[in-house]
Amino acid sequence: MIQTSELILNPDGSVYHLNLRPEHIAHDIIFVGDQNRVEKITQFFDSIEYSTQKREFKTQTGIYKGKRISVISTGIGPDNIDIVLNELDALVNIDLETRLPKENLTSLNIIRIGTSGSLQADIPVDSFVMSKFGLGLDNMLRSYLIDEVSQNALEDAFIIHTNWDIRKGRPYAIACSEKLEKIIESDKIFKGITATAGGFYGPQGRVLRLNIQDKELNNKMDNFNFNDNRITNLEMETAAIYGLSALLGHNALSLNAIIANRASGTFSEDPYKAVDELIAYTLNKLAGK
Repeated sequence: MIQTSELILNPDGSVYHLNLRPEHIAHDIIFVGDQNRVEKITQFFDSIEYSTQKREFKTQTGIYKGKRISVISTGIGPDNIDIVLNELDALVNIDLETRLPKENLTSLNIIRIGTSGSLQADIPVDSFVMSKFGLGLDNMLRSYLIDEVSQNALEDAFIIHTNWDIRKGRPYAIACSEKLEKIIESDKIFKGITATAGGFYGPQGRVLRLNIQDKELNNKMDNFNFNDNRITNLEMETAAIYGLSALLGHNALSLNAIIANRASGTFSEDPYKAVDELIAYTLNKLAGK
C-alpha cells in the first residue's frame, strides 16, 4: 500500500497539487505552461464540464467536436512536470481508496502545446516544430531508473560533440510517442530534437551579471546532428514530459509554435496568431477532423 506521505490526497479525495479526482480528466490531455493559455484552448470547446485551479495548475475538461479533452497548465520547468505527470498517473493507475496500483493500467495521450525559440536559421518564426526527441539537460529524470527508455547513443554523441562537463550531470534523451507522431504530423511541421533546460537564463546560455560554465554551448548545439536530427529549439519541459510518460506507459508529444529565431535574432510580429493556429491544428487532429 502506498503511504499517505507518498501519495498525498486533499480532504475531498483529490490529488494534492492538481486538485483533481479521476472522473475530472479525459484520456486525451493537452499541456500548456501558462495558466492563462488554458482558456485560449478551451474557448474552442463545445462545452466545459469541469474547471479547477490550485497554484499554477489549472485544469478544464470539456468536449471538442465530440472528443473529450482536458487542458492542464503545468507552470514552468521539469520540476513541475514531475508533479503533474505523477499525479495524473495516480488518478488513472492507482486506486485512491485502497492505495494500490491497478492491475489494468491506462495509457493517457498527452500533447504539449508551447512556444519556443528556434536555434536553426531555416526554421522561421511562426512555424511549428514537433519534438522527435527530448534532450534533457536538467537532471530531473535521473532520479528515476531510465535505462529502458533513454537513447544512449544520442546522449553519447551529444556529450562528445559539446565536450559536456559531466559535473552538470549526464544529459538524457527520450523519443516521442510514435502513435501521436502519426496522428499529428504533416509536411508543414519541422521535426528535430528539443533540448530541455532546467532554467531560463544561465542554463539556456543567457548572460546578465553571472558568467556561465560554457558560453559556446548554444553554438555547439546549433550544429549538432544525430541521424539527421538537429536540435531545433530550446525550452524547459519536453524531455521531462517524454521521460516520465515513457516510464509510466503514457503517450507524449510536444509541439511548439516558433515565436523567435535566436540564430537570426528575429521575433514574430504576431506570436498570438501563431499559437492560435497551432491550437486549432492540434485540436482538429485530436478530434480526427
